Amino acid sequence: MSSFLRVATIEEARATLEKRWRPRPREVEVPLDETTGRVLAEDVVSRIDVPPFDRAAFDGYAVRAADTFGAGEESPIKLTRVGSVRAGEWPKFKIMRRQCAEIDTGAPVPKGANAVVMLEHSTASAKVVRVFRAVAPGENIAERGSEIKRGTKVLKAGKMITPQTLGTIAAIGRKRVKVYSPPKVAVVSSGVELVGAGSPLKRGKIYDVNGPAICRAVELCGGEASYLGIARDEPHSLATLLKRGLAICDVVVLSGGSSAGAGDVAPSVVDGLGNPGVLVHGLALRPGKPTFVAVVRGKPIFGLPGYPVSALMVFDQLVAPYLRRLSGLLPAERARVRVKLTLKILSARGRRELVPVKLVRRGREFYANPLLKGSGAITALSLADGYIDVPLEREIVGEGEIVEVNLFGGVGAA
Repeated sequence: MSSFLRVATIEEARATLEKRWRPRPREVEVPLDETTGRVLAEDVVSRIDVPPFDRAAFDGYAVRAADTFGAGEESPIKLTRVGSVRAGEWPKFKIMRRQCAEIDTGAPVPKGANAVVMLEHSTASAKVVRVFRAVAPGENIAERGSEIKRGTKVLKAGKMITPQTLGTIAAIGRKRVKVYSPPKVAVVSSGVELVGAGSPLKRGKIYDVNGPAICRAVELCGGEASYLGIARDEPHSLATLLKRGLAICDVVVLSGGSSAGAGDVAPSVVDGLGNPGVLVHGLALRPGKPTFVAVVRGKPIFGLPGYPVSALMVFDQLVAPYLRRLSGLLPAERARVRVKLTLKILSARGRRELVPVKLVRRGREFYANPLLKGSGAITALSLADGYIDVPLEREIVGEGEIVEVNLFGGVGAA
């Protein structure tokens, strides 16, 4: 083993990892109905005008605007109705002087017409339409290309596809687009004391928290999580699940089994799976010191602490940035807020500290309330909205000081 609890900073761990592995997003072209939640890998340029023709913005009558000038409630203008245009039809006639045509919202405006009189501003009987309000040229018409001009870049690469952006792509007629393929992430929990949800809880056992929680965290980073289950704290069980993860996924995330205790075998097992094996074991981070980083068969393995709060905060710091890069998500999409601290925090110089916090409201302002219950406390996990990152050189963060809170699940649409 190259190192064992010789602590490194997060930056040093990243630099060491990236000498052996670099996240390279994969592009894939997919049908539009498979794109929601993915990230565009290309600029999307419209090949058509939207709308592709002048169309009515309201139900009413297509007219020559000049024919309506002077119309009023007491002095309506009479026009001759020469036809009608329904949505989806193409008009085969032309509007001449003092003529009009009934028209539906969204229907093409016939030649000769340059405005639409809304239905409520008119009355009709047989072939005669009375107009009670004048309209200006172009009024109540959505002109060709008024929303999107042909050749316009409607979406940039790096944009997450939401239902709204998907609608934009559909409007320009694209059937397929290039997106980044979501990274496949194997998630493994380790611990002889763990049992899966729904199993009987025998004495000395606890339910696995990290597996489901990390899977959800992977999904929030744009990845596809495969939960492989719980490995016992013995080499064969752990090696079996890790080998499976390496075979079917791009990244493996393990929680538990990475400390220096007699039952913590994960680093030595990982070293036995192939070169180069464990690159870093031990971070100058509290909580999170037992974390390790490895590369096997060209794929990274991240070994996180077993305590749930520790695991999620280290995941957010160390693993999540790589998954977002593989997913094509932009760094700017990481959500943070700046608020005042409710309590003083004491930290150890020379080690970064991640402190889970709950956002609380006092009057019109929000504050960060530290949850100082320990990294194993499930209540801290459920209450935490995010965490603050106390740097190496700080020993005290004072009450009332402005701090930056890294929000859990803080990936938004660009």
